Amino acid sequence: MSLIVFVTGASSGFGAAVARRFAADGARVVAAARRVDRVRDLAAELGARVLPLALDVRDRAAVAEAVAGLPEEFSAVDVLVNNAGLALGLGPAQDADLDDWDQMIDTNCKGLVYCTRAILPGMVERGRGHVINLGSVAGAYPYPGGNVYGGTKAFVHQFSLNLRSDVHGTGVRVTCVEPGMADTEFSLVRFSGDQAKADNVYSGMRPMTAADIAESIHWAATMPQHVNVNTIELMATAQSFAPFQVAREG
Repeated sequence: MSLIVFVTGASSGFGAAVARRFAADGARVVAAARRVDRVRDLAAELGARVLPLALDVRDRAAVAEAVAGLPEEFSAVDVLVNNAGLALGLGPAQDADLDDWDQMIDTNCKGLVYCTRAILPGMVERGRGHVINLGSVAGAYPYPGGNVYGGTKAFVHQFSLNLRSDVHGTGVRVTCVEPGMADTEFSLVRFSGDQAKADNVYSGMRPMTAADIAESIHWAATMPQHVNVNTIELMATAQSFAPFQVAREG
């Protein structure tokens, strides 16, 4: 039986790579994103097994309507990949734009739970399914300017653990995938389209790729049904852990 995979934020980066990886394996994929032109291009590239869907995960009513209105051949979702998310800005909290904070919370936290709540009951009813949430190493390791972005990803981590506890005994699996530095549009969005700033993030090192992350998601989803991968944390080899900051007098 081929999988039915629902991917949010499928217009670029991890989401598009996840759609390609599962489609290559014969899955049917619902590719959801705000930028519907991009997911339509993705469907044209990958064929009729990919359903492009215009969706802003921040819109609770739209999420419920989109899931309820899925065509029959895409409706019994086996794998939900909650990928839609973003970081905005890298300044200290005291200088941050509250609109940026709202957008990160609305997308990374509320959008994720809206999609989960819409799709999860069907999984529980069928006695199978897999919710895969995209967290980040920023949810575990602080860095200057991470503030609300890191907070949202800590939420994703803890929500995933609690979700796993809630679905215990139902046959539904839950995984949180927590990447470090990966070269996608992530930094371009964070720096409001400033390509030079985005490129500088990865200067002189080899970051992970969207395909690397998609492979880890595909691996977790295709493990035997009796195996639940709770958390995957992965970084570029060139990235590790920073020392503590110390503010010195004088």
